[in-house]
Amino acid sequence: MPPGANGTLALARMPEEEIVRRLRLVGQRGPQIPPEIILRPAAVLVPLLWYEDQWHLLFTRRTETVQSHKGQVSFPGGAVDPGDRSPEETALREAYEEIGLLAQDVKVLGRLPDLVTISSYLVTPVVARIRWPYAFTLSPAEVSRVFTVPLAWLADPAHWEERMRINRLGQEEQVIYYQTYDGEVLWGITGRITVRFLQALIEDSPKAV
Repeated sequence: MPPGANGTLALARMPEEEIVRRLRLVGQRGPQIPPEIILRPAAVLVPLLWYEDQWHLLFTRRTETVQSHKGQVSFPGGAVDPGDRSPEETALREAYEEIGLLAQDVKVLGRLPDLVTISSYLVTPVVARIRWPYAFTLSPAEVSRVFTVPLAWLADPAHWEERMRINRLGQEEQVIYYQTYDGEVLWGITGRITVRFLQALIEDSPKAV
């Protein structure tokens, strides 16, 4: 069942400790990966912030000059470096490099299960609360802007859908597309992470991913 108006409002104002509890219930078990498949580990930060009496998620738009995913909406993140001791360290390091977010201004709340991308990355989403408002320093090579979207808007099943798409390997895959918000289109792996996060907070999800 969809959350409905009252359920969406409750989701948008869910206490932080309840978010933490529900993330723990989801667990961290990722996909079963055959041993012959080599994936590069990566992590993204899913930044949650409190603004105008409700939760929002923060997203970035990548520049048109960045090496991959040009101009796309994303979460801060990237590949694990040899010195990173955990997905949390990777996500926080990348968030600092991309948008100038300091680790001391972040409170990690939990993780979502790993996802595999078509570009052969195994991505760990790290959910965290960040301070707000915040004076970001954007990397001019990687990020063109940051923006926020209310959790209530993201949770409305009327605002997103799954479409069949042929990937660059010629394979069919189901891809999540959100409607345009603030001039931006959220889709792909970032859209899937967003929906998985919302579904972790909603007991009776309207759609399965």
